[in-house]
Amino acid sequence: MVAILMVDKIMEKPYSFLKNKETNTGPITECAITSLSHFGLIRISGSDKFDFLQGQLTNDIKNVSLDQSQLSSYCTHKGRILASFRVFLRDDTLFFLLPLELVEPTIKRLAMFVLRSDVKITDCTSQFDLFEIAGDCIKDNLSANLPGSENEVSRHDSYTIISLPGDRPRFLVITDNENHETLLEKVKDLLIPTSMNSWALLDIRAGIPNIYQENKEAFIPQMVNFQIIDGVSFSKGCYTGQEVVARMHYLGKTKRRMFRARTNVDETPKPGDNLFSEKGRSGQGAGKVIDASPSPDGGFEILIVAPVSNVKEKDIYLKKDFTDTLQILDLPYEVNDE
Repeated sequence: MVAILMVDKIMEKPYSFLKNKETNTGPITECAITSLSHFGLIRISGSDKFDFLQGQLTNDIKNVSLDQSQLSSYCTHKGRILASFRVFLRDDTLFFLLPLELVEPTIKRLAMFVLRSDVKITDCTSQFDLFEIAGDCIKDNLSANLPGSENEVSRHDSYTIISLPGDRPRFLVITDNENHETLLEKVKDLLIPTSMNSWALLDIRAGIPNIYQENKEAFIPQMVNFQIIDGVSFSKGCYTGQEVVARMHYLGKTKRRMFRARTNVDETPKPGDNLFSEKGRSGQGAGKVIDASPSPDGGFEILIVAPVSNVKEKDIYLKKDFTDTLQILDLPYEVNDE
């Protein structure tokens, strides 16, 4: 199950200076390095790659450059998200970063529509190391190597660094050889290897959803706030699922959206877990869990998709017996429910 992988898998310590360090399995470490071995990379190459993807993805792929990454998603014809990912350009090749379990099915589906286009789509996960470094120590000691604002990209011979949204400095690092240890030379004595909880919690606090297998085809982009975090373009033209996504944008408000919350349930919430309502009669249920991580304040912090009305009435639960309490927390961006 994905949730077990996210909660229990620890930093695999691929770097020599980490071998004698104990892994912090808690959710937050001040100077952290986290292996992203639960994520994978898709490579898209060929002279028609931009035109091809422009007709497939929710965001405007032509805004991706050597210096700028973006969030995007791939939908069914009904506008339901099949996969969400971060897109970046390295040399003359596009890459998608997404949960490892969705790499193969995403490649298989995209390949169905390539036809005569000069596009090649491959799984290149095994050719790269993926990890996150986070904390003030990173910015204080590695500023010359780092990109500036959120989503910006810094390119180097053996590695690519992407600045990620969050409540502390955090950076995604993609490397393709062993020389990248020189990047971390100045902070190697400070870095603490952490579990996947660290990555999950920082994404949750940033209001960034990761779509795992359990939630595949469960949401349209607006339900996971993609229109707010720049994961959707409403001016780029047609793409798969565009009619449904655009209709919701221009003709009506989203009755369901993503919220951040805290819960004190005993068992770890998992992606795809159903939510419950005492008064709810919707055939879609009261919503689903997107992601969860232990909170340093106790319990779990989670991202959920739920009806706005249920949340306003405090009629939303993780347990069927309605004995738990969900405390709704602020997201780092403004959401207008009016």
